[in-house]
Amino acid sequence: MGSIKNIFATRWGIIGVGAFIGILAPLLQKLGNPGNMGICVACFDRDIAGALGLHRADVVQYMRPEILGFVLGSLIAAYMFKEFRPRAGSAPIVRFVLGVFAMIGGLVFLGCPWRALLRLSAGDGNAIFGLLGLIGGIWIGILFLKGGYNLGRAEKTYTSVGWLLPLIMLGFLVLRIVFPPIEGQARSGVLFYSLKGPGAMYAPLAVSLLVGLAVGFLAQRSRFCTMGAFRDLILFRQSHLFMGLLGLVVFAFLTNLILGQFNAGFEKQPVAHTMSLWNFSGMVLAGLAFALAGGCPGRQLFLSGEGDGDAAVFVLGMIVGAGISHNFGLASSPAGVGPYGIPAVIIGLLTCLFIGFTMRRKAA
Repeated sequence: MGSIKNIFATRWGIIGVGAFIGILAPLLQKLGNPGNMGICVACFDRDIAGALGLHRADVVQYMRPEILGFVLGSLIAAYMFKEFRPRAGSAPIVRFVLGVFAMIGGLVFLGCPWRALLRLSAGDGNAIFGLLGLIGGIWIGILFLKGGYNLGRAEKTYTSVGWLLPLIMLGFLVLRIVFPPIEGQARSGVLFYSLKGPGAMYAPLAVSLLVGLAVGFLAQRSRFCTMGAFRDLILFRQSHLFMGLLGLVVFAFLTNLILGQFNAGFEKQPVAHTMSLWNFSGMVLAGLAFALAGGCPGRQLFLSGEGDGDAAVFVLGMIVGAGISHNFGLASSPAGVGPYGIPAVIIGLLTCLFIGFTMRRKAA
């Protein structure tokens, strides 16, 4: 297994993983997922929160199989290559809070880093402001890292700790199978389903799950991470992970062109708004939270699949953050930022700065 084990960690391997995601995300959109949202960790976590009834925004409720597949695919890869290492204990409450604010920032922009890249590849100019904000937030996080910021060392722990989030995701998958969406009904058993809007748009279950499993498997092998790509490029001048992002954008652009899904402009883009300052600011918050937590939302899902309990806490924070965003009017819509989204971003930035300044270890 040696050659298979290392191939995705090479430069061409990470480019291939990015290309794989870049092709499959627009295809998922073609098969039913929302516009410019073939894959979006923030949006899909929000839909899962809605399916569980954590918020009642009836247009964004669906148990997204892609997210479940990310964790389970990573779990399979970690076991196959003996990289399942249960660990936890590195400031879990801080990671939970960072997950909450990362989601709030992402939903003010309307997307995660992956969706920002996918929106750009489909011609959405608003994504430029989101990506600039993401880079800005990561840059602030890097300043904290250079100043001694550290959440502490995770400790080896019980195998069951590493299994808990994968088991939760497996349970969600069982719920999705047992209680499928029923035409014309907003509730199926214990789950809520959208009858209109982005939550009512989805690719077939089997396709979504297989894509999720494949992406989870490959991302675990390659260490694919948007935040890590920008961090390494800025801090270490290393372009390895960044090449994966370029692969994603280039192949998503080409796939969108082939499928007739490319539409350049700022106005009337799918599930997007044109308030540039808050597209930028929302992603500054998200990028800073990702940097302080040590990974983008996709990477946190993949880490949780390989036994990282701290990453699992961040993931749960994002799901809870989605519920908070929609229950308290923080999330944006195509009409613009929610009524309380702007103060939420400001509070989030102040909270992240507080965490960054107060969790620095002084040099001995």
